Amino acid sequence: MEKTVTEAINYRRSTRVYKKTDIDTQKVKQCLLNASLAPTSSNLQLWEFYHVTNKETLKQIAEACFNQSAAKTANQLVVIVTRKDLWKKRAKANIEFLNKVYNTPNLSDKDLKRKKMATNYYKKLIPTIYMDFLGILGFIKYIIFQIVGIFKPIYRQTRLSDMRIVAHKSAGLAAQNFMTSMAAIGYDTCPMEGSDTLRVKKALNLPSGSEINMVIGCGIREESGIYGPRFRIPFEEVYKEV
Repeated sequence: MEKTVTEAINYRRSTRVYKKTDIDTQKVKQCLLNASLAPTSSNLQLWEFYHVTNKETLKQIAEACFNQSAAKTANQLVVIVTRKDLWKKRAKANIEFLNKVYNTPNLSDKDLKRKKMATNYYKKLIPTIYMDFLGILGFIKYIIFQIVGIFKPIYRQTRLSDMRIVAHKSAGLAAQNFMTSMAAIGYDTCPMEGSDTLRVKKALNLPSGSEINMVIGCGIREESGIYGPRFRIPFEEVYKEV
C-alpha cells in the first residue's frame, strides 16, 4: 500500500548503499511525472529530468560523482537539470496555452482581463526579468530596481546570478516531489551535489546553457545504506511564528 505524504516524508532517508535488486523503470518514470507537477517560478518549468538506466551511462555518471557509493551502487540515477536558457521557449508555450484556454466566443470581461494580464506577463514582464547579456543588463536592471524600491515595493532579484538561483529553487522543489513519491512506493533515493558537473553534462550530451541541479541515486536500501539515526536541529530553534 502506498504511504501517506507524512509517512513518505518520514520514511525518506538519504540512502548511501543500495541492494542489487532491480527497481521498476515505469514506476520511477511516474515519480518523475509527479516531479513535473511541482510549483515552479512563473510556471516556466525551466527544468529537465534525465532518467538514467543504461549501464554504461550509469558507470560514467558514477565516476563523475567520484564513485561515491550512493552513485556507484544505485540501480538507476536521475539527474535534475536546470534550463534557464529555455525561458523564451517556455514563455511562448505559456502564451500558446492561454490562447487555447481562452479560445472561446463570448468571453466575459473578467476572463478577457485575466487573459490580457497573463499574456502581458509573459510578453513583457518575463523578458524584462530574464533578458540579459553577459550579466550586464541584469546588473543595470538591478541598480534601477533598487532605486525604484526606495519608493515602493518591487521585485529586486534581476541579476544573472539571481535568475540562476530562481531556476535551481524550482528544480529543487521538483526533486523533492520526486523523492517523496519514490519514498511513498518504498523506493529509496539520495540527492548528490558532489559531482564533476562538466563530466555529467558530457555523459548526458547536454548543451552549454544547461546546469546540473543534482544527481539522485535510486534503488532499494541496504540496512548499512542509512548512515545512523536521523539528526535535526530542535524544531523550536528553526520555527518562528510572527
